[in-house]
Amino acid sequence: MIETHNDGPRIRGTSKEQSSTPIDLRHPLSFWNAVRFPLQSRDSRRDILIGGLWLLVPVIGWLVNMGHRLRVVHRMQHGLTPWPAWENPRELLRHGVVTFMGMVWYGWPGVALIGLGTTLETVGLTWVGVVLFLIAVSAIPGYMSHYCRNYDWREIFDPFRALSRVHQGGAAYWKASSIVIPVMLCSFGGLLFLGIGFLWTSVWFWQVAAFCFATVFTQGFDLDRRGGAPEPERPDC
Repeated sequence: MIETHNDGPRIRGTSKEQSSTPIDLRHPLSFWNAVRFPLQSRDSRRDILIGGLWLLVPVIGWLVNMGHRLRVVHRMQHGLTPWPAWENPRELLRHGVVTFMGMVWYGWPGVALIGLGTTLETVGLTWVGVVLFLIAVSAIPGYMSHYCRNYDWREIFDPFRALSRVHQGGAAYWKASSIVIPVMLCSFGGLLFLGIGFLWTSVWFWQVAAFCFATVFTQGFDLDRRGGAPEPERPDC
């Protein structure tokens, strides 16, 4: 069953109950609610374990993990339990590739200017590239949660619309960012465990980040079932 606290929903009961309980993205976002999100049930912890093992596969593992967290958000937006979400890795890979292409599309101007400025030893040009790259990174959450709703690739390749959504997110977006940045720094603690622990702390961090920004944009743009989202996509088995 779900208990409602000041910092959001908490799940209690047996492991079976935990694994079958949907997560309401309408609850207020808090730091502790976010960092506990990927660890709250046996199924969620097992998904982290699987995600870390996937990272042993170069490139493909990273893309599949991206697809996994997109599915987790998709399921929450449609009132379903987020985990387990590792079925059909080929579908997860497809979602990961599509959203990564969006990252490349947003980031290449900044990266190109950084490279050009470095080659020409032009500090001003390099800094313009750095600023453009940071703007691109800040815009990425502006399409991720919207893509998760219907898996519509048209939500991805419009950086100006994504930036507009970030601007509309206002203080809520920056609150999510203020949670994500320190959690990212904490995830590097996994390097202390012979380096390999970083595989699993990375997956934990990605899940926290997905939860934070999904909460902000789902609430701000009515991306869940309350906002009229259609039936969720049924993965092929």
